[in-house]
Amino acid sequence: MTTQAITADASGTWTLGDLPVHRVGFGAMRLTGSAAFHLGTPSDRERSVAVLRRAVELGVNHIDTAAFYFSSLHSANELLNTALAPYPDDLVIVTKVGPLRDCSGEWGTSARPDQLRGHVEENLRQLGRDHLDVVNLRRMRQDSIAEHFGALAELREAGLIRHLGVSEVEPRHLAEALEIAPVVCVQNRYGLGRPDPQTDDLLRICGQRGIAFVPFFAVAGEGGAHGATGDEDDGVRAVARAHGAGPAQVRIAWTLDQGPHVLAIPGTGNPDHLAENVAAGALRLTGGELERLNALHTRRPLS
Repeated sequence: MTTQAITADASGTWTLGDLPVHRVGFGAMRLTGSAAFHLGTPSDRERSVAVLRRAVELGVNHIDTAAFYFSSLHSANELLNTALAPYPDDLVIVTKVGPLRDCSGEWGTSARPDQLRGHVEENLRQLGRDHLDVVNLRRMRQDSIAEHFGALAELREAGLIRHLGVSEVEPRHLAEALEIAPVVCVQNRYGLGRPDPQTDDLLRICGQRGIAFVPFFAVAGEGGAHGATGDEDDGVRAVARAHGAGPAQVRIAWTLDQGPHVLAIPGTGNPDHLAENVAAGALRLTGGELERLNALHTRRPLS
């Protein structure tokens, strides 16, 4: 498929609270290296800045980031600030808080509720903002998120945060959060070939409640934070060939076909891959292709 003239508006629009975004966005994690959660080679700084600016030129107005996305050389938030400030009026920056990571890159456990204000203020400082558009609470195996989410709800009331979301949650955690404050998005790992009954339930519940469902690692598949492995199912390749597209584009298109409330945030430091990811928002799968891909999705066991 031709990619050069396709912009993010081809994917359609969803609203995060009162903030409209195109359904194909951009994940900033990989700009700091091959994977922010593991050792990786950071992307070239100038190329990363150029990719961010090109993403906005292609109509991307939803960027996912976090203060804990950093490597020894780069910080995702700082790259965003350098590349895009002063920010376009329609750009929605979504960040997340919860995990503890020190300046050496070592991971700790979950932040305490009373530490979350510091996390929010650090995101504000790095991004050069006076408020954050959307903040996701990333659950770190807590049985209950009420105290943590309540702390963020207080920061929302104080004007530091406009909207709230949750990440890595089960349906019961979403219900818990909704008892405290409105939730505009849920971020969980989800993608073609990784069925998970609880996440399937979350996707359905989000659709019923008008909440955006934003899967991460939807393109990487089993590779997760390490990136796509290069191995691909023959069924995905066959659908890709039929459209003159790549397997990653088919995965993005399948993701978007899971519901009008489903958003995609593929990340890359490669400008060519960026254009391909954005163009995937215009790829329309046939009923037969969806049936074939859905069968592939449900037959694979969860690893």
